Amino acid sequence: MTATTGSRRVLLAAPRGYCAGVDRAVIAVEKALEQYGAPIYVRHEIVHNKYVVQTLEKKGAIFVDQATEVPAGNIVMFSAHGVAPSVHDEARQGQLATIDATCPLVTKVHKEAVRFANDDFDILLIGHEGHEEVIGTSGEAPDHIQLVDGPEDVANVEVRDPERVVWLSQTTLSVDETMETVDALKAKFPGLISPPSDDICYATQNRQTAIKELAAQSDLVIVVGSKNSSNSQRMVDVAQQAGCPAAHLVDFASEIDEAWLDGVSTVGVSSGASVPDVLVEEVLAWLSEKGYGDVEIVKTADETLTFSLPKELRRDLRAEAAALIEERTSGK
Repeated sequence: MTATTGSRRVLLAAPRGYCAGVDRAVIAVEKALEQYGAPIYVRHEIVHNKYVVQTLEKKGAIFVDQATEVPAGNIVMFSAHGVAPSVHDEARQGQLATIDATCPLVTKVHKEAVRFANDDFDILLIGHEGHEEVIGTSGEAPDHIQLVDGPEDVANVEVRDPERVVWLSQTTLSVDETMETVDALKAKFPGLISPPSDDICYATQNRQTAIKELAAQSDLVIVVGSKNSSNSQRMVDVAQQAGCPAAHLVDFASEIDEAWLDGVSTVGVSSGASVPDVLVEEVLAWLSEKGYGDVEIVKTADETLTFSLPKELRRDLRAEAAALIEERTSGK
């Protein structure tokens, strides 16, 4: 049973959905398939969204866990989350042509890690253990980086020189949680250096800001996104921390439980940075059928940033892959 009294409305976040890095990565797969034909292999999910992965699979993309699974002479693309240098080495050893679709904002963090490691700093990487982005960044300087998985992990951190220590972070974290961890680290290491600019990406920050605005006015918040999407999960957390009585993550409108609408007059809706807007439109249509047809846009930021496509798409990668095979078989 849904609410029967008062007006029903939807507050729709803007901005929401695709960020510049995700848009670039998805288009890169589509362009590669157009230019080189199927199959195009992709190491891990190009972005963390079930619908996007399924759609690209239908077009001829093949997702694999490791580059070593790709048959020699093929093309492999690295996902928006970035990879360690060892993965590039594996691809070369496997005679694979590569396309690097790493988000430029993640690449920035990789470069910071390399620079601080070259200067012999201890690097405290704030992030979630096992996340692909964390694995990729850690691989840039494994002897200098240690993971700090939240404020409760700070007690376990040891460094060689408290005056030569810097923090970096996974780009898709909760801003508030990250700064809580940074504050705890600074209390333990007063000489802790901050990176030249915030590592948490603009899109993550913007979507969390919008969710806070929605949560303050909503009885229920629905975030469209996949469960393995860190930024989508954080949006749910932020909504709950901002005081919304209920917040849920769904991949598709079909996953919404009508019982969530009991006593609800205002529903806040947004989506993670790897979610195409068609999925949000389906949620809005579902809510409209339940009487929530009044949609009000809550705009908290303008986003105009775009990234150019990977430079590898300007080359004949099929020919490069064939040349790698020829080079290996001829013993050059």
